Amino acid sequence: MTGIALDSVTKVYPGGNLAVDRLSVRIPDGEFFVLLGPSGCGKSTVLRMIAGLEEITSGDLWLGDDLANSLTPRERNVAMVFQSSALYPHLSVRDNISFPLRIAREDPVATRERVHELSRALGIDPTLDRMPGTLSGGQKQRVAIGRAIIREPSLFLMDEPLSNLDAALRTELRLEISSLARSLGVTTVYVTHDQIEALTLADRIAIMRDGVLEDIGTPNQVYNDPATAFTASFLGSPQINLLAVTAWAIRDRGVVLDCGGGQTITVPWTDPRANALAGRHGEPIIMGVRSDGFTPVPEPDPQLPVLSGRLRALEFHGHEWQAHVECGVTVTSADQVGRPDRPRPETAPYRPSLQDRALALLTRRTLTASEPTGHEAHVGHHRRSDLQVRVESRSDWRDGQVVYLAMDLARALFFGADGRRVDPVRR
Repeated sequence: MTGIALDSVTKVYPGGNLAVDRLSVRIPDGEFFVLLGPSGCGKSTVLRMIAGLEEITSGDLWLGDDLANSLTPRERNVAMVFQSSALYPHLSVRDNISFPLRIAREDPVATRERVHELSRALGIDPTLDRMPGTLSGGQKQRVAIGRAIIREPSLFLMDEPLSNLDAALRTELRLEISSLARSLGVTTVYVTHDQIEALTLADRIAIMRDGVLEDIGTPNQVYNDPATAFTASFLGSPQINLLAVTAWAIRDRGVVLDCGGGQTITVPWTDPRANALAGRHGEPIIMGVRSDGFTPVPEPDPQLPVLSGRLRALEFHGHEWQAHVECGVTVTSADQVGRPDRPRPETAPYRPSLQDRALALLTRRTLTASEPTGHEAHVGHHRRSDLQVRVESRSDWRDGQVVYLAMDLARALFFGADGRRVDPVRR
């Protein structure tokens, strides 16, 4: 078996199109590693460079102890499964699976036994004498997987193998892929844009955007402790609420986050993140809170961090409800944050004194039932100032009703204007 190391690997296509930018990743032997990101982020290009189907513009690729930049695909001993099954239409299932061993001139009797063993494991032994055109999509992908692994490769590469299947088949085959890869102990690199696949399959996940590595870690790490606002936004459904706020350190209160619309949230000095936030005094930052990080309360509570607003819509999702609450705060999109080719938000050159700012915050009007806020003027690329909140069935809620939302401050995430975490990320 083989581990993989990519050292500052870059891929530039003709015309100057930068597909992958200085990617450095270590994948230990036997790990199930997932490359996750939106379409066009460079994840499939990385997979093809590992396979030897794309040349590396600069940087080094190591397979085990061997520098692999100049090795042919055959010399790398990798097996690859594509988005389409890519079976030979004129060959039976049996012949498709056995094809790599026939080319390698393996013993026919041993090959036949291996095909039967593998087809039973994949649940396709009744189809061995059928032609690919008579198979379902899930059966075709099982055949493709069988053909890829029958020769016991050192690396198993999978490029969105489930994207063409329906939801039920994706779930079934996902479980089989996970079980099979781990039973074989083969280093596996799996490319997908589906966060559920990534979170359920991976030992570790690398999230990419615009050819750049955004974050890397275990599924639990990248979901609950993301390094960037983009990672936090890409993982989770519905997407995390990202609020554009300004941090103000107040000596006797903590760090007060000005959310706009007359609303503030205070992070007390006892919170371990308060000092890191205080270092951003007067600067714009991004506060991320997932939809289940809010709890509806009947009225404002001075002991709790509470945002208030009007209910704009309540959607029934079967097992839960999703409320869209207009709070007058600026909710921004992670897609517009932290891109290297876009100007970063600038810190205001003037900073009032702590005392002046504290006085302004203490005397500012807060949202009440009799005086709800409306839309605030937005700057840059922002979506509507709605919070998405997961709630239990609330038949007494009505559109336009004023609601109060207590925030679980311990679950809030804080990012700088460049999209990276303000406080240290635990890895």
